[in-house]
Amino acid sequence: MSSSRKTVIVTGASQGIGAGLVQAFRDRDYRVIANSRSIKPSSDPDVLAVAGDISDRAVAQRIVDEGLARFGRIDTLVNNAGIFTAKPFTQFDADDYANNVAINLTGFFHITQLAIEQMEKQGAGHVVTITTSLTDHAIDGVPSVLASLTKGGLNAATKSLAIEYAKRGIRVNAVSPGVIRTPMHAPETHEWLAALHPVARLGEISDVTQAVLFLESAGFVTGEILHVDGGQSAGH
Repeated sequence: MSSSRKTVIVTGASQGIGAGLVQAFRDRDYRVIANSRSIKPSSDPDVLAVAGDISDRAVAQRIVDEGLARFGRIDTLVNNAGIFTAKPFTQFDADDYANNVAINLTGFFHITQLAIEQMEKQGAGHVVTITTSLTDHAIDGVPSVLASLTKGGLNAATKSLAIEYAKRGIRVNAVSPGVIRTPMHAPETHEWLAALHPVARLGEISDVTQAVLFLESAGFVTGEILHVDGGQSAGH
């Protein structure tokens, strides 16, 4: 089915920031292709849920193929799926490394390659990747080498892709958050986490969705790493 209404892919879409992004794009009347390992079918005919591990090339292909079959186009990709493993560097094991690389990097590579291939055919598109402010502002007491290794790579890839596709109508940006209030952070940690930000509060899911929607509407912005981190990247 083809339509002039825009369609967005959101990975990591079952909870937290991803679920917020699904709702934010639906509020703008986008059709949504929502992916996560555990996502359930939606009763909304304009939301297509595709379950599976984004690091599997076959899953990424299914997301694109089923999305095109249902909605006829792919206008935007939001690479939200990701994991964060906080351990001292010498305590990371092979599984930690493999899982971070698989989800944060391999998943990004597969779905972004396939989505951009379709955007090229359409002559326009937008990719937004959720990274982390820790890549350019490490914090004492928050060990984050695997996050920096993988998400830092995504920031670099964002700029590289932005230049490669600038003349082909495809924009590529990233949102680099601080700590966001989601189910992954236990309530008893909130006060300590809030203090990591100069503004002395946690970010909210809406802070991230607003940033993504700004980039979506900002047609002259590409290659941007937009920090949504309560001032973390500016300093302390």
